[in-house]
Amino acid sequence: MAEDSSYESILCVKPEVHVYRIPPRASNRGYRAADWKLDEPAWSGRMKITAKGKMAFIKLEDKNTGELFAQAPVDQYPGVAVEAVTDSSRYFVVRIDDGNGERKHGYSRQRL
Repeated sequence: MAEDSSYESILCVKPEVHVYRIPPRASNRGYRAADWKLDEPAWSGRMKITAKGKMAFIKLEDKNTGELFAQAPVDQYPGVAVEAVTDSSRYFVVRIDDGNGERKHGYSRQRL
């Protein structure tokens, strides 16, 4: 049976995540969550991880309307789209796309 690559499945939904603006990496050692303004998220909403074919997508959506804020296509982990931070297992770096092809770095964490 052939795989239907047009079918999108939902792998995970986190109802509350935060995106932060952070300074550029100071060294090649990696990003550190302690360097971010964790009390000042730039955006808060819902995260949905979906899969379509062999690609996964991290989607950041408004938790009330479902409007897409940004997304990150993920073809492998670890990779360019998602990086772990060096000082926490709760935070990670996501290279996000605003939906118009413009890339920016976003940083999100689930509230536990």
